[in-house]
Amino acid sequence: EAEMARARLAAIVESSDDAVIATDLDGVIASWNQGAERLYGYTAQEAIGRLVITLIPPERFGEEESMLERLRRGERINHFETVRLRKDGSAVAISLTTSPIKNAQGEVIGASRIARDITERRRAEEAIRGAYEQESAARAEAELANRLKDEFLATVSHELRSPLNSILGWSRMLSEKRLDEAKSARALEIIHNSALAQNQLIGDLLDVSRIITGKSRLEMRVIELPPIIEAATDAARPAADAKKIRLVSALDPAAGSVSGDPDRLQQIVWNLLSNAVKFTPVEGQIEVRLEREGAHVRLTLSDSGEGIEPEFLPFVFDRFRQFEGRPARVHGGLGLGLAIVRHLVELHGGTVSAASRGRGQGATFIVTLPLAASPEESSEIERARLAGAGEIPQSHAPSPDHLRDLRVLVVDDEPDARNLLGLILTSYEAEVRDCASAAEALQILDEWQPDVMVSDIGMPVEDGYELMRKVRACEPERGGLVSALALTAYARAEEAQRATAAGYQAHIPKPVEPGELATAVASLAGRGGDD
Repeated sequence: EAEMARARLAAIVESSDDAVIATDLDGVIASWNQGAERLYGYTAQEAIGRLVITLIPPERFGEEESMLERLRRGERINHFETVRLRKDGSAVAISLTTSPIKNAQGEVIGASRIARDITERRRAEEAIRGAYEQESAARAEAELANRLKDEFLATVSHELRSPLNSILGWSRMLSEKRLDEAKSARALEIIHNSALAQNQLIGDLLDVSRIITGKSRLEMRVIELPPIIEAATDAARPAADAKKIRLVSALDPAAGSVSGDPDRLQQIVWNLLSNAVKFTPVEGQIEVRLEREGAHVRLTLSDSGEGIEPEFLPFVFDRFRQFEGRPARVHGGLGLGLAIVRHLVELHGGTVSAASRGRGQGATFIVTLPLAASPEESSEIERARLAGAGEIPQSHAPSPDHLRDLRVLVVDDEPDARNLLGLILTSYEAEVRDCASAAEALQILDEWQPDVMVSDIGMPVEDGYELMRKVRACEPERGGLVSALALTAYARAEEAQRATAAGYQAHIPKPVEPGELATAVASLAGRGGDD
């Protein structure tokens, strides 16, 4: 029976998929099954009589010494994960269980070692771990995006409601006639400034929308940068003066021309200046420098302000990112200005970077733009610009009788908008009639023959484009050739192009300044300038 039991055990050991090895207490291999041959590559003849450390990487010899020490004490070691060497020198990951072998007197005389290849299990675990890490990273990124979105929406709500609160509050005080003359003048100033602030916020949101959808457009021409920078500096000066901040300029007039959109380039400089003014304390200093650097012009704007934390510096040009991402933040704004700067600079083929030595150490922003093309190419760019349609010449504030005796038809479905436009135009002594729909406009054109038509675009039933197509289909004596100005809250460049294609001679986005509207109408009527 004992012989039968030994034979049965030997058969089980020999047929096992695992490597089963017996060694003495010196680590000399005494038995070696087929599983060991498959795992390690040695035959039984090659392995028996060798030291087991043949299978152990040199850096893991300490494991064997510790294991033998524990075996001599009669301890069992279960599922110890380690690495062993095959005959060809390659490493294999194993799970090793080691048990003491005892004689009849209970003395430990050797060790039984069962090793299982866990390479595939390790790979599966690595794949699972990698997938988990990717999922965790994706979840963290989504959570960050959601947090940034929530913070941004909260900021938008705050920044839009703050000027709206001033507009509503002061307009109510004015309507109730509860203010004296001085306070009434102050109320009107606050309402105007609040409306300008809100318009700037909306403009930033529209700019970012165009950036995200890839619809930003530039009207390129060859220009010198000093006048652009000076205009932006003049625009930022009142805010700087209010904080007693010194604005220092060092502009090299020979820095060179660039090909660019002057309005967008001025927006770049203004955004950087406005950012610097916001974060520079009272009686600080902002320096603007323009110089030539090889085939580029280099604009450097440095301030003595709060600086930028090193951990935030890589994200300073990201959309919707503000270092003060909390409701109690000290500074206002939507966190879009620098993102818009980067996008506009890159559209011009340039680069922008930020540097700061840390909190309280000020910040420096550097914009590089390529120099303009050759004179021949520059002339071609200028010719293309001058060929553009729908442009209104700039002028100074028009005189009070700028539109005297001009007949102007105003078309807008909103009564308040019609009343405002009519009031603006009659204040310049124009003769105004208004209507709320395309059908009414066609009837008035036929009966009254206005000199200029000012029409909204976003109207129900028939919009301004459809109205213009019908107008241009009319005979000249029925108003088919009337000069027309599109006035709309759709401020994208595509809208201006679409308005021109529909038959309008010009396009002005809302909100419009009274002087700008009067100048545009006069220009379309052939008066221009200050006639």
